[in-house]
Amino acid sequence: MAKPNRRDIFKMGAAAGATAIAASARAAAQPAAAPPADDSWSNALGPGVDSRPYGRPSRFEKDVVRRYVPWLSPTRDADASFTPLQDQPGIITSNGLFFERYHAGRPTIDPDRYRLMISGLVRKPLLLTLDQLMRFPSVSRIHFIECPANGATEWPAAQLNSLQLTHGMVGCALWTGVKLSTLLDEVGLLPEAKWLLASGSDGAHMDRSLPLEKCLDDCIVAYGQNGEAIRPEQGYPVRLVVPGWQGNVNIKWLRQLQLGKTPWITREETSEYSELLPSGKALGFTWVMDAKSVITFPCPEKPLTGGPGFYEIRGLAWSGRGRIKQVDVSLDGGVNYRRAKLDEPVLSKCLTRFTLPWRWDGKPALIQSRVTDETGYVQPTIAQKHKFWGNDPVYENNSIQTWQILASGAVNNVQIS
Repeated sequence: MAKPNRRDIFKMGAAAGATAIAASARAAAQPAAAPPADDSWSNALGPGVDSRPYGRPSRFEKDVVRRYVPWLSPTRDADASFTPLQDQPGIITSNGLFFERYHAGRPTIDPDRYRLMISGLVRKPLLLTLDQLMRFPSVSRIHFIECPANGATEWPAAQLNSLQLTHGMVGCALWTGVKLSTLLDEVGLLPEAKWLLASGSDGAHMDRSLPLEKCLDDCIVAYGQNGEAIRPEQGYPVRLVVPGWQGNVNIKWLRQLQLGKTPWITREETSEYSELLPSGKALGFTWVMDAKSVITFPCPEKPLTGGPGFYEIRGLAWSGRGRIKQVDVSLDGGVNYRRAKLDEPVLSKCLTRFTLPWRWDGKPALIQSRVTDETGYVQPTIAQKHKFWGNDPVYENNSIQTWQILASGAVNNVQIS
């Protein structure tokens, strides 16, 4: 076959150019795609800034609320509500959605009449007003608070098909207040002081003993939460924040700090927040909340609605011992794991967000997350938890959560032994 000469190449190029010009002309003759028509909200003057002196969510988010389980408590004044983790996009839990736990209902405290007493084995006892407390040097730190009964319903089996109700007794906030160590420096500790009893102003006078080492470390006497005064359900006007430890030691409506030589061994430290082991002995002072994680999408409340294709698995991890080191995600019930990406910031004793890209093939799957914290602690399976805690515990369920993905995209809560 003869090779084309330069003239033939020029003719072919000219023909191709003519074809391209013709195609361009046809495209130009067609009407351009129009933007979507203005909807009703674009054709009306909306309310002004003075219509909402205090902001609130869109009415289209009316279902994003705290929820409770009626049969968890015999009375409504000693009850709990759950954070909707499935609707929390980041690591901060909004004040209106932060879980609640009451031992005798929610007191209403006049801040002008509020007093905080610091007494016991100190050189200079103090009775502080709220204004006096707020004059001390302040700090702002992000920490989670978790009830030790978070996940209690799942000890015997997978019972509640809901992320919110299985894991929602946890929240994370920016807490602002005075370091407890600052106040203890002010009153002057006597050498024999080794323990502190913190008590609240609720009807139960909720109280817990804390070792002095923790009190001098990172505890905060807080009056601010996420840029505003602490809400009444979170202890207004002042609460104790004990980072990484059981929620019940984070005393709300704080009224007294008493220093002593030994723990007080109160009702809350015997009949309530202690765990009966298989040996018959009660395990007390289990303060630290061990590392835990859960996938928040997909989950029972947020199924896969778009059919097979690309999704981003999302979740939250936290540890009362420090920072999150890594999170691994399994798509086959724990047989194989893939390393997830941790979103910044990764802070100590704080919720950490993780993600993993996933192309779902439309087949059933068993998805899990497993966290490892900076101390090397690895989140256990439910079988590993039962081996130590026995068959009928209440607290400290930080086991790996399994979500069953059905071919329809629906999600079920299941357990793998």
